[in-house]
Amino acid sequence: MIRTNGGASLLSLDAVVIDTETTGLDPRKARMIELAGVRLSAGRLAADVSFRQLLRPAGETIPAEATRIHGIDDAAVAAAPVFADVWTSFDAFVDGSLVIGHTVGFDLAMLKRECDLADLPWSRPRTLDTRLLAEIVAPELAGYTLEKLTGWLGIAASERHTALGDAITTARLFLALVPKLRERGIRTVAEAERACRALTAVLDDQVQSGWIEAVEATARVDTEQTLKRFDSYPFRHRIRGIMRTPVIFVSPDTRVGEALVRMTDEKISAVYVHGPQPEPEVKAADAGIVTERDVLRALARDGAPALRQPVAEIMSRPLAAVPADAFVYRAIGRMYRLKTRHLGVVDEKGCVIGALSARDLLRLRAGDAISLGDEIDEATDAHALSAAWAQLPRVAQMLLAEGLSGRDIAEVISRELGALSRQAAVIAERIMRENGRGEPPCDYALLVLGSAGRGESLLAMDQDNALIFAQGEPDGEEDRWFAALGTHVADILHEVGVPYCRGGVMAKNPSWRGSAATWRDRIDKWITRSRPADLLSVDIFFDLRAVHGNGGLAVSVRQAAFAAAEGQVAFAKLLVENVGVPSSLKFFGGIRTVAGRIDLKAAGLFGLISWVRAMAIRYHVMERSTSARLAGVKARVRASERDLDALGEAQGAFLDLILSQQLEDVAHGIQPSNAVAVKRLSARDLDRLRAALAAVSSIDELGRDLLFKD
Repeated sequence: MIRTNGGASLLSLDAVVIDTETTGLDPRKARMIELAGVRLSAGRLAADVSFRQLLRPAGETIPAEATRIHGIDDAAVAAAPVFADVWTSFDAFVDGSLVIGHTVGFDLAMLKRECDLADLPWSRPRTLDTRLLAEIVAPELAGYTLEKLTGWLGIAASERHTALGDAITTARLFLALVPKLRERGIRTVAEAERACRALTAVLDDQVQSGWIEAVEATARVDTEQTLKRFDSYPFRHRIRGIMRTPVIFVSPDTRVGEALVRMTDEKISAVYVHGPQPEPEVKAADAGIVTERDVLRALARDGAPALRQPVAEIMSRPLAAVPADAFVYRAIGRMYRLKTRHLGVVDEKGCVIGALSARDLLRLRAGDAISLGDEIDEATDAHALSAAWAQLPRVAQMLLAEGLSGRDIAEVISRELGALSRQAAVIAERIMRENGRGEPPCDYALLVLGSAGRGESLLAMDQDNALIFAQGEPDGEEDRWFAALGTHVADILHEVGVPYCRGGVMAKNPSWRGSAATWRDRIDKWITRSRPADLLSVDIFFDLRAVHGNGGLAVSVRQAAFAAAEGQVAFAKLLVENVGVPSSLKFFGGIRTVAGRIDLKAAGLFGLISWVRAMAIRYHVMERSTSARLAGVKARVRASERDLDALGEAQGAFLDLILSQQLEDVAHGIQPSNAVAVKRLSARDLDRLRAALAAVSSIDELGRDLLFKD
């Protein structure tokens, strides 16, 4: 049985919606006479997948007052099976899914009673109650019956007072409540459960009536969510470390026989095919591939003459590829989806720099979580994206259990946030075409900024993105097209579960999109004519990473930004002036908290990252991650090594502690944040936290030393 995890998104939920009809309203005495269910798949009602069965309450008659409600009398069920005969089929229909019902505690109590009477094993499923969810979103309503709620929301009721009709109506009600729940910040199953548990008066009344609690205790759910172990190697290592170089390219007119000889001589199973004109840099979109299997298929089809054909006749094009900096699990998922044994490896500009084959991956084992990456890449709408994205906390928990550090897991999260943003852009482009806006007017690149660009995102994230396009003026035709695209991207990400940036750092806003020329002009103004107040969000631009489109645009603009900032000590000084680290340590080692928690982003992580970024700009260190920037600065200044090392250790401690707390909060239905409960920390973690807070407290003094060092 596979239990729904608490991080599952309500928007894309897989669940079964059930309803029962009974001989009475007291589940301690009544018998079940109809049982039905319908399925929700990826947040949509699968109306053609249902279960419906009349039941004969052996030895009992159906009271007339009950028949007046649902229309089922003794004659209607005379030939029906008893509950024991259908339980196995119904249990298989539910198949461990989350169960939704309207006043579902009554239905659970009836199921348990019937199982007890038939001496059948029964285990409580994970559940949500639309009656409770409705009170959460509309506490002012006078009542929460199906009639009142369908009328309030304008939902068509289906065959009222039949089990299947009420199950369908309840499913429609749930889907209508989801966006209202999201408006209240309730996006996941665990968050919905937590909100329902707050309705203690309603729950107490239901239990006193003999119902089973409509929401399960979190601790019990957590103990049943056993982590499946898997090989974490694919999440630890990047493709760059296992790819094969150099890549063997041949021209399109090379004979198949010659290509086969080349493969034999080089002991490889594929050659790559460049475009009509060989270039120093070959983009994957312009390249092809010929494998041993392609040659064998050609020989089987055409015989010996196949060897005289040009490779262009049998090659596959365009070349399927993965980025060199992607994690290995990405390649595993891509090969599995495309049913291929070969991938090209590309740099940020999309140019082929390496080759990867199934042989390179043979020693790697992949678990279920490998599918996360390609499920994102294959999503065709926000519902499918949401379903894939909801796996992220589960994957992070698995990786933590495998012993990966917060820094390692943050890199995985960041890569998938980039992939999510890329797929949001793909979907947005399709929406633009469907709306009659056509194709992009010119080349462009979608960028992620800040923590996603640095590879340091955790679970409490929002959007930081931007657009660079090849040509166009502010508010010109191209800019208006990309404004619409950026709006779609932001809306899709928000719907999936990555909220709008509160600071407005999104491509839908004019300040965060523009042509390459516009961006260069902005960079010049930032560096030469800014005040500290002008730079509150500007520094995260230097973390940019392209996730979709023409990566060359992003590379050139980023290089221009670092080149313009080189030697500009005043600009770095302005960035440092924006950095503030509050005093979080009391005398005798105490830690300042609010409601028992300390916001580690505000207390140290934000200041540390911003300071290190400013030093990287000052010393022209073009690495993105904070740890790599620290190493680069240390290599250039050759001073303060102990202080810089302490900052690196502090960042690692902050990431570890924040991630661990976020995963615990997600499991308990609490929205993840950067605030860590101090009392839950072990003595070792408390020591790490104190050392980290002490390290960041010296940033101001260290900055004065390093800013003006030659």
